[in-house]
Amino acid sequence: MELTQLEYFLTVARYQHMTRAAKALSITQPALSQAISKLENELGVPLFERKGRNVQLSRYGSMFSENVERAMRELEHGKKTLEEWSNPETGLISIAFLNILGADLVPKLVRDYQNIYPKIKFELEQGNHELIDDALNHGKFDLIITSMKPKSEEYSWITLEKAPLYIIVSNNHRLANTSNLSIHELKNENYIGLKSSCGLKVLLDACIIRSEAELIQVYEAEDLTTVAGFVAAGLGVSLVPRTAGLLLEGLTWIPIQEKHWNWEVGLQWRTDQNLSPAVKKFIDYVKRTSEKSNESLVELS
Repeated sequence: MELTQLEYFLTVARYQHMTRAAKALSITQPALSQAISKLENELGVPLFERKGRNVQLSRYGSMFSENVERAMRELEHGKKTLEEWSNPETGLISIAFLNILGADLVPKLVRDYQNIYPKIKFELEQGNHELIDDALNHGKFDLIITSMKPKSEEYSWITLEKAPLYIIVSNNHRLANTSNLSIHELKNENYIGLKSSCGLKVLLDACIIRSEAELIQVYEAEDLTTVAGFVAAGLGVSLVPRTAGLLLEGLTWIPIQEKHWNWEVGLQWRTDQNLSPAVKKFIDYVKRTSEKSNESLVELS
């Protein structure tokens, strides 16, 4: 059974006349009659009752036409959905991102892009590094926004933002009035760290090892918001990027004296993934805006 046969069947049912149906389909009447006969043979029942030049649906044909019409509507709906989602300006873009980025970076990125392409739809999910990494690798999302730059060639990456890390202490901490600090000055301070599920932990651990700083870790938090909350409560100090989601009351932000303590956030996708035109267009947009941002930083420096 072919889709063309079903289209022919519905056309004959609509016109109830072979000649007029053949004309509407731009085929010969014998070709149409042959196609209908073949369909009837496949189904094993007569679909039409012939009355001279006219035809009308048989009892079987009436039952079959209801199902065929429903199936054709579903097919047409599916076709339109695919066209909409694959269209560069009306399609769907799915992104998973780190929890902390939901307060500032991601909303601005989505807003700015939809200001240009208002018909674009975004499917968004947030979580820790392990969750969004898993979502990308299992094809659940086209893109992720994360802070762990991939080393493997299996992934592509565009830097979205580079933010300096800060030492955070509570407002009543003995170091709260310091203009800047060396990491080594945190020796013997209670340090609020991160669990391995948080992408920033790898960067922080590497920086701490490189600086040979001695920090006393008293607690490992699931996310940066929890870290900021514990520090604001006076339970310790920590190292975090200055993002909108962490600007809690009771915190003092102190610049780090050592260089290269930066947090890099980027857009990541699998190089072997078959991306839709809508996703490719979004990636091109991010590339352009990222390049302009980097050029501005160079000019300022």
